[in-house]
Amino acid sequence: MNAQLLRRLFKAINEGRPALKRVAAEIVDEQKRQGHARLATQLEAVLEEQVEEAAESSSRSHGAAIRELRPLSQRQELMVTITRPEQLQHHMVLADAVEERFVRIEQEFAARDRLANHGLVPRRRVLLYGPPGCGKTLGAHRLAWTTGLPLMQVRFDSLVSSLFGETAANLRKVFEHAQRMPSVLLLDECDYIAKSRTARHDVGEVSRIVNTLLQLLDEFRGPGLLVATTNIDRELDPALFRRFDDAFQVPAPGETESVRLLQMALSGMCVATNALGPQFVKSLVGASAADVVRIAQDAAKLAVLENHPEVRREHLKRAIDIHQSRENPV
Repeated sequence: MNAQLLRRLFKAINEGRPALKRVAAEIVDEQKRQGHARLATQLEAVLEEQVEEAAESSSRSHGAAIRELRPLSQRQELMVTITRPEQLQHHMVLADAVEERFVRIEQEFAARDRLANHGLVPRRRVLLYGPPGCGKTLGAHRLAWTTGLPLMQVRFDSLVSSLFGETAANLRKVFEHAQRMPSVLLLDECDYIAKSRTARHDVGEVSRIVNTLLQLLDEFRGPGLLVATTNIDRELDPALFRRFDDAFQVPAPGETESVRLLQMALSGMCVATNALGPQFVKSLVGASAADVVRIAQDAAKLAVLENHPEVRREHLKRAIDIHQSRENPV
């Protein structure tokens, strides 16, 4: 069984009946006998986790925590949206170098206790940048999914206030919550509050917010992860990059990644031979991962609506035309 799936299975078992835990212990012993010492250690760490995570998921404590995350003013909107990703919209298809960066974060989180025994700290704060639609937000969902943590996404429309000083106070409130409750704290499109302090006319309040964010990032030692994303890294305050343990680009897919995305999105359909030939794939150069997936899905819909037994090249070309007309309306 895939090691990642095993770790997720063990988290579920840890919340279940004692009999299931006994079965889990037997699986650990079997992994040791087979010489899979590293995996066995990771699975044991999951079983030994404290009940504080279970307490977090109880409705009473969870409800109380949610109520804390309202703005200081009298508005009722929550400043965050908390979800537990049960599945991904689609799996990420990345260049090997980028995939390795994500895997490294996941591995360090899984081994955080063993790292701590050696005085080492796992990567906690991650900045993902790159063009729109290439998987930055999906990357945060992936990290929540693989670690089994809830995803806590900041709602800047509720957090940002017109009242002097309140935005910084609201931001601090969210970070204080993330310091206590294990989660993946997502600052999606963080440039909303993290643009360069010289980029706007309202320098005083902008500086206050950015300075608060920099301080909170410095102080963040939460039990989970913090992920920030942005499309416009050049406009971010330069000091922001130094506050992250890892910062890397999630680029647009190349030809190899586009083919894999198409195959994945069309895996439930019959596809005509040579429909995904080199000439067609080259026509996708510059498209984002989200665009490629949408084009494949539109092509599949066309084939179904026209009662064709397979997705053909003509369906894919028409799907591109649909996409281009949507991107460039007359």
